[in-house]
Amino acid sequence: MEVIDDVEITIEAGLHGDFRGRVKPGGKGRRQVTLLERGDWDAAMAEVGRDIPWYERRANLLVDGFDLPQIPGTRLRIGADVVLEVTRHTDPCDRMDALAPGLFAALTPDWRGGACARVLMGGRIAVGDEIRIEEP
Repeated sequence: MEVIDDVEITIEAGLHGDFRGRVKPGGKGRRQVTLLERGDWDAAMAEVGRDIPWYERRANLLVDGFDLPQIPGTRLRIGADVVLEVTRHTDPCDRMDALAPGLFAALTPDWRGGACARVLMGGRIAVGDEIRIEEP
């Protein structure tokens, strides 16, 4: 995992440098970008009594001060240009319990594991960019 301050996002490939964001032939790109709320990660850490950096969750973007909508189809605008569409919650994987016993369970309720999204409009985003719900 690499923590960066800004990144290019495209419809074809998701975040630059993240092969998992590439849309496969015939695919729908439902998991191009993953987002995690800082508050949800902090709550999970409190529940398991650990202080593990958020990027160990392997989410693409950490959002702070914004409640990610738990409704597939919701559009999010990040910065001036990027528009993402929430597709589903991000399932925690078994690797989470290897990080801290009980972390898988702590990330399961109420979309605490984050949200998956597809890219509708690409562009460049940076730390500190505003995130908001975009009307269709």
